[in-house]
Amino acid sequence: MNKSFTIALLFVCAFVTMQAKSRIETVTINSSILGCDKLCNVYLPDGYDTSGRSYPVLYLLHGLHGTHVSWGSDLDMRVIADDAIESGILPMIIVMPDASGENKRHAGRHTGYHNQKGWNFEDYFFRELIPHVESKYRITGDKAHRAISGYSMGGHGTMMYATDHPELFATACPMSARLTGFVDVDANHDQAYVDDMKSNDFVKNFPTYSKEKLEAMKSVRWLFDCGDDDRLLDGTLQLYMLMRTAGFNVELRVRNGGHHHHYWRSSLPLVMNFVSLGLAGQDTK
Repeated sequence: MNKSFTIALLFVCAFVTMQAKSRIETVTINSSILGCDKLCNVYLPDGYDTSGRSYPVLYLLHGLHGTHVSWGSDLDMRVIADDAIESGILPMIIVMPDASGENKRHAGRHTGYHNQKGWNFEDYFFRELIPHVESKYRITGDKAHRAISGYSMGGHGTMMYATDHPELFATACPMSARLTGFVDVDANHDQAYVDDMKSNDFVKNFPTYSKEKLEAMKSVRWLFDCGDDDRLLDGTLQLYMLMRTAGFNVELRVRNGGHHHHYWRSSLPLVMNFVSLGLAGQDTK
């Protein structure tokens, strides 16, 4: 290798390094609620290390068979987030927790975002994960600067968390979400997960919510996104109409596509833009 080529190669590497200023960190949380260590990935936007400012946060949930690395490894979230922010979307920190199950397909025991017997994941999320990451990083830890989204099982988790804790989230964006009691027949599903999906039917439960609960949920900006070929579209349409009729600030996107990674890659910029518009005090209506 000649000297000129070596210098040129070093220059290119240095240039690429200078451009790649965002990063994803893996955080270990010692959970007393779950009795084990749990991991989550955290995306830090370009400028985090030099700005000294605080940032809004988006909690981004994975689907069934996923882990805390799925958004980064399978869905290219860092590239997508970098491009979105470069295009003018407000910079934000993105937190990707791990709600995977314990078999080889990550769908066994302890799957999902709900509380189970001996495994209170929802309690862990709100009492340990959120306080940990929002104290570790420069996150503006209030409702106005906190959003949540996720696909499939993570869309179910998004709906559940924003319904249970509307005081904590300004924006909620369920993508390709499990919103009815529908569950695929899959021998790899843990029974606790199946039971939760069947019982936590948002379409069926919505008419039973108290007036106070509905008013609290109306403080959240909602965006549903689901493909026109997705088997979960019916639940999305039904819940959207219930919320729209009840006077919610709710929007719907139905685009070409099904229940797969290609669709969710194109969903993330929509979600980030919707979150950003809320932070800027704008509405898309």
